[in-house]
Amino acid sequence: MQVGTSYSSNKWHEITHWGVRASIGAIFLVHSLKKFDPSWQEWLISIGIPPELQLPIALAEFIGGILLIIGVLTRITGIVFSVILLGAIFHIRWDKGFFVSQGGWEWDLVMLAAVLSIIAVGAGKISIVRIIKKIPKFLE
Repeated sequence: MQVGTSYSSNKWHEITHWGVRASIGAIFLVHSLKKFDPSWQEWLISIGIPPELQLPIALAEFIGGILLIIGVLTRITGIVFSVILLGAIFHIRWDKGFFVSQGGWEWDLVMLAAVLSIIAVGAGKISIVRIIKKIPKFLE
């Protein structure tokens, strides 16, 4: 007797993938809101990042969060979020060590793993891309 399921036919995989995608999207969306505050420029300067990057970073996280939740441009958004997370790990948190309780990069690594899984799988069946069939596959 052969036991097993294929990923494409398992509704629980699709629901779980949407949950991961929506959670990461919501986290980035909420975190983006504080980045629209002009005082965030001062923090950017304190860590050696040009203050002119405030708006592009805030918009990337805000728009990207929405795109992940609805399921459009998920792989491209995943790549952008991967770059942001790698910057957070190596530029901001690396010197603080691993543990998040000490300001370390533990949580950023978990987020990066989730984003990489989104890049690997794409939007999944629970997404705007799959509902509107006329959207090109590369926009998944």
